[in-house]
Amino acid sequence: MQFLQIHEPGETPLPHEQERGLAVGIDLGTTNSVVAIARQGKTEVIRDAAGSALVPSVVAYGEDGVVRVGEAARRELEYQPETVVSSIKRLMGRGAEDVKTLGGTLPYELGPPAEGGMVRLKIGERVVSPVEVSADILRTLKDRTEIALGQNVDRAVITVPAYFDDAARTATRDAARLAGLEVLRLVNEPTAAALAYGLDSGSEGLYAIYDLGGGTFDFSLLRLEKGVFQVLATGGDAALGGDDFDHAIAERFFKERGGTVSADDTKQMLMVAREAKETLSEQPTWSARIAIGDVQSSHTLDRATLESVIAPWLDRTLTICRGVLEDAGVEPAALGGIVLVGGSTRTLLVRRKVAEFFGREPLADINPDEVVAVGAALQAEALTAGSDTLLLDVTPLSLGLETMGGLVEKIIDRNTPIPVAKAQEFTTYQDGQTAMAIHVVQGEREMVDQCRSLGRFELHGIPPMVAGAARIRVSFAVDADGLLTVSAQEKTTGVEAGIAVKPSYGLSEDEMAEMLRASIDNAREDMDRRLLAEARVEARRAVNAVSSALVADGDLLNAVERGAIDQAVAAVEKAISGNDRDAIGASVEVLEQATQQFAERRMDRGIRAALAGRHVDQLR
Repeated sequence: MQFLQIHEPGETPLPHEQERGLAVGIDLGTTNSVVAIARQGKTEVIRDAAGSALVPSVVAYGEDGVVRVGEAARRELEYQPETVVSSIKRLMGRGAEDVKTLGGTLPYELGPPAEGGMVRLKIGERVVSPVEVSADILRTLKDRTEIALGQNVDRAVITVPAYFDDAARTATRDAARLAGLEVLRLVNEPTAAALAYGLDSGSEGLYAIYDLGGGTFDFSLLRLEKGVFQVLATGGDAALGGDDFDHAIAERFFKERGGTVSADDTKQMLMVAREAKETLSEQPTWSARIAIGDVQSSHTLDRATLESVIAPWLDRTLTICRGVLEDAGVEPAALGGIVLVGGSTRTLLVRRKVAEFFGREPLADINPDEVVAVGAALQAEALTAGSDTLLLDVTPLSLGLETMGGLVEKIIDRNTPIPVAKAQEFTTYQDGQTAMAIHVVQGEREMVDQCRSLGRFELHGIPPMVAGAARIRVSFAVDADGLLTVSAQEKTTGVEAGIAVKPSYGLSEDEMAEMLRASIDNAREDMDRRLLAEARVEARRAVNAVSSALVADGDLLNAVERGAIDQAVAAVEKAISGNDRDAIGASVEVLEQATQQFAERRMDRGIRAALAGRHVDQLR
């Protein structure tokens, strides 16, 4: 199907393809960001004059109105920390209510939330959103490439953590648009690393991607085969990374100093902590005299102490690895290799623990800071050259909708390869029902109140029929970026409604991972709750059916028979209000027995009415 590009009045049409600028790959990281380009299968990471590929994901909003990004912004931490924003990726897709509990540890002051609830930060006299801060970083990467290559850059493949949900992905797209970039595709970071590694080495088989960045951790199991990169299972925690190492070290230094701590003190101490951590990857000890505010203090840290401080976070990453392998039914020995991604994997303890867990040394042939951007650049070239390398990412959590009784009916199961489209038919619950509310949810639990609500819409125009006669087809579609669209259509009339699911900015990614863990821990309890809810729904359906029948044909019963049925209905109502599933089932059986003769009489009346006035010869 072909579509026309429609332009608003006064809007400049997109240039013809031959006039378009370059397409690049961008790793928009928590701590550092990288941009790369691929031409004829050969990649180039864009570097500054000093040869560095890393652009610190730090933005300073100076009192002079100038926005500084990267090293220039990081230097401002020493002089004007109140003007500096860092690690903004952790707030992408989060709402103001969601981060209130983090207010004590965030080195920013929260401003009034944006319309829709998106969190905003008060930086000096400015109020900025995570989308705007990320746009400033992306704009700097765009400018760096244009200066280095002397050509316009207007398109990009941008990588995101595998556990970024729709809100965070949408926020990333919005940031790119603000920076003047068209997003060709959002690619999960582990998949981008696999793309770079697979094309670089020609390897095939099962590979694990251990991606520990500044603010997020992803672990993915992929199958590489003949140019197809399929994610078999994935897990992660988008609030776990090298920033946690820095915070733990900074807290240790603050305890040694004593006194109160301000947000600006925290920013400066985090910079010192990061320096200590990076130094200890090369040297056995680190020491420095720290001057923050009016207080000076001396500190020493050795590698053994550092490792004891950060070990709990590394143990959490390995717990996630274990769960992903179990999900896929794969033993560590079956892996062809473990690929390290992210600057935090330079930490010696990380490499040692990964090697111990998997029983082999991890692979680090490609610079772990650059591998994700390299993979994104290769994908950008494939998309613009019309030879799209097949990437099979997966949905991190199941997608479904609410059914009667607060139950969740899963339509797309977790770890389903995307893009994907699936549909299922549903029906009405009440006689004469002309509308249906569709509630889209995400999660692994059996009940709606234990899953995350993604969106709601209503389907109107359903023809009034008896309960269960209508046919409503609900379709779920997840595109290559992991964005979800849901539609519903009544098959008789063709009326339909739908929604592009863009949830509020209120989900934290660690909650997403917690949802998965909770589904495993509470599997038995969840199933018991589901079975009880199903029993109540079926019992309520039986009561409604009997009530409708009594209204239509109650004259077929004498007083004693009607009394017995009323008594059986009351018993079902009482059982529904309790928590005994067996008692509910038993009461429904009693009701069915009490209404058996009534049902037969209704059938006889219906047959007589259908045959009234017809000759026997007409029945042949």
